[in-house]
Amino acid sequence: MTIQFPPDLPVSNRREDIEAAIRQHQVVIIAGETGSGKTTQLPKICLAMGRGSKGMIGHTQPRRIAARSVAERIAEELNCELGELVGYQVRFTDRSTKSSRVKVMTDGILLAELQHDRDLRKYDTIIIDEAHERSLNIDFLLGYLKQLLPRRPDLKVIITSATIDPERFAEYFSGAPILSVSGRTFPVEIRYRPLGRHQYDDDEGEPVIRDQTEAIEDAVVELCAELEGDILVFLPGEREIRDAAEALAHRAKGPEGFDVVPLYSRLSAREQHRVFESHGRRRVVLATNVAETSLTVPGIMAVVDTGVARISRYSARSKVQRLPVEAISQASASQRSGRCGRLAPGIAIRLYSEEDFLGRPEFTDPEILRTSLASVILQMASLRLGAVSDFAFLDAPDSRAITAGVQLLEELGAIKPGSRPPRLTAVGHKLARIPMDPRMGRMLLEASRLGCLPEVLVITSALSIQDPRERPADQQQRADQFHARFADQRSDFMSLLNLWRYLIDKQSSMGSSAFRRMCREEHLNHLRVREWQEFESQLRQICRQLGMKLPRGKGVQLSGTPDEDLIHKALLSGLLSHLGLRDPDRRDYLGGRGARFAIFPGSALAKRQPQFVMAAELVDTSRLWGRQNAAIDPAWAEELGANLLKRSYSEPHWSRKKESAQALERVTLYGVPLVA
Repeated sequence: MTIQFPPDLPVSNRREDIEAAIRQHQVVIIAGETGSGKTTQLPKICLAMGRGSKGMIGHTQPRRIAARSVAERIAEELNCELGELVGYQVRFTDRSTKSSRVKVMTDGILLAELQHDRDLRKYDTIIIDEAHERSLNIDFLLGYLKQLLPRRPDLKVIITSATIDPERFAEYFSGAPILSVSGRTFPVEIRYRPLGRHQYDDDEGEPVIRDQTEAIEDAVVELCAELEGDILVFLPGEREIRDAAEALAHRAKGPEGFDVVPLYSRLSAREQHRVFESHGRRRVVLATNVAETSLTVPGIMAVVDTGVARISRYSARSKVQRLPVEAISQASASQRSGRCGRLAPGIAIRLYSEEDFLGRPEFTDPEILRTSLASVILQMASLRLGAVSDFAFLDAPDSRAITAGVQLLEELGAIKPGSRPPRLTAVGHKLARIPMDPRMGRMLLEASRLGCLPEVLVITSALSIQDPRERPADQQQRADQFHARFADQRSDFMSLLNLWRYLIDKQSSMGSSAFRRMCREEHLNHLRVREWQEFESQLRQICRQLGMKLPRGKGVQLSGTPDEDLIHKALLSGLLSHLGLRDPDRRDYLGGRGARFAIFPGSALAKRQPQFVMAAELVDTSRLWGRQNAAIDPAWAEELGANLLKRSYSEPHWSRKKESAQALERVTLYGVPLVA
């Protein structure tokens, strides 16, 4: 087999150096920006060296879409069919075979393989791509590989990173060599335009301060006057994108104008795809940080950076995921400005001062420092890797976050209370084999016991993907009318079940193209519907492997009326700390551990406000919101959380009626009164 290397890719020019480093060292760090060719050429370099013969070359990607497209590109360059020499595996698809020598996969797939191949004997080479993203999966994999290397001296590990801090990886792997590969980029001029005050005062002589939206408008005007091509504006969220689009609307008109294109993760696939379509006019793309690393927007000649983003942070104290707007790190700012300068010299305008930039942290906190650790602790206990605090993570997680993760697993009955290091229960061993959030996995186990597994499979798979119901900004009312047909006034979970039944019914009565058209017409994302069905099917297979009984057939059929109480009991088994008791005075809910939350306005329960609710998710944005809710009977929580309850009694008093001494019992679960 002859392997060609495109001469115009910078990585091809360093091929001999890379080969020498791989031969001489067990771990090699390759640092290079987008456009260097490292992702597609490194597996080919390994093949040319004879790697992939005693085991496969495993190549991990942070995202499914990247895993598939990278595999397709490598197969095309090697002139072979995808699935033969080069294969790929993502959550719903395995296009690799025994003859595959290169396997591209998401990092989550490689983690799952550890459960039955602890020494990764299937591989002779592992490439961890985009390690600078520092996701939870990447950090866990790096820690695991560090422990594995002494047992597998034949295994080669190649870690690729943007030029962000490659020294950290080199130090972590005992002085592994770093090879730098340049990207194909042009110089980018950085301009600082802090919000500050206007040059004029108001009618009363007071200084007028520019707000973010005005600053964006000024920056776009400045850039349009100086260069041709598209402009990418980074904003923290959907609301800010709408405000900016409104402000730019009057400038967008006319022959010298531009098209305003929004880009954020909740947009429909069709709306997101607009960014990649060919176009005649200049575009101003208004994006969240999804455009920082996840998606490369073509044709960008200039960037406007507001300097802020919504960063997901888990609060170990309140046990909720927060989404505060924060100042981005210097590394993120560099990633943003680097989005122009791919085609020609570019300009990046930062809406903050250089002094502000220099005072910011160098790097964004890795995910392990700002997310729930329950899944990692569960996997570590399953692999018997000892205490989390002793594991050699690149960045050690906070002890409070470890404690919070352990507490959640104890709440779910997954680990033996007080066991250090955590030891799995029978429930925990099963949970470790279910590839989803431990809360959701616990719901499946309880549903199997209660006899409502088909329905709960549908609900948990829906909660694990993006909502297929879409609300385009210009057709929200129309979309809401379509979606209202599925609403259940006492349970958002039953709404999901109603939607599923509707989709199964329609699918069985119409052809695939007619079904796709119907989804589009009724504001349902066809790709997410398919993802929902595929995930449900995969979970169904896993449940069967774990010995759970399921009827044959494709998901919930139309016959039979589900027992809603049993379904909600099963769901509650994973949500015991997401209970709420309505406070009529404050018009919100008292939640576990003193949290107070409101029902999300999009919920069918928002107007009804039942006395007791459970929420699938508690998210802190402008306030703490309960998303996906249902009314519940507090007696269910008493039964399911029996070992977590606290009971207290009032002072005894004499009851004339009963002719005996009486005391009132108060029962609470995480501080929420169930009986008072």
